[in-house]
Amino acid sequence: MTSTPTPPGLARFNAGEEHAALAALLDACASGAWARRLVAARPYPTPEDLYAASDAAMAGLTPADLDEAMAGHPPIGRPEPGDPTSAREQRGMAGASEALKAEMLELNLAYQERFGHVFLICATGRTGEEMRDALRERIGNPPEVEREIVRTELGKINRIRLARLVEDPAKD
Repeated sequence: MTSTPTPPGLARFNAGEEHAALAALLDACASGAWARRLVAARPYPTPEDLYAASDAAMAGLTPADLDEAMAGHPPIGRPEPGDPTSAREQRGMAGASEALKAEMLELNLAYQERFGHVFLICATGRTGEEMRDALRERIGNPPEVEREIVRTELGKINRIRLARLVEDPAKD
């Protein structure tokens, strides 16, 4: 049986200094507990092992850890200036009409007022209308239900960001 070569980014992540690996993970997700758990479990034989560890770490986050992770995400439709990751992930809002942008701002503020944190959704590949519709639907959720949806969405975002980290041969 032929083994698949380790992707360059994963090899670099496995072999890198602890502080560098931690910094790379904190770029993907602002939860220190999540990042520390993934660093402590290195090396990862395959990307799938890293993704599984990420999912397990996400499932184990406390409410405070989840708050910390969410605090690293800008509102949908308003990526942080100079943040190419958020801009890329929220591309579906880039060409949105002014009316849709205004509605998203209003819905985001109402959501934040209701739940105490930004509306979090895995925006990659979604249109502005799809994100708006999800926000409209989720704003009526009970807080405990919404919290678990946020955890799931954050896990999806982390997997996408980890895949970029694992596959990226350009980072040294």
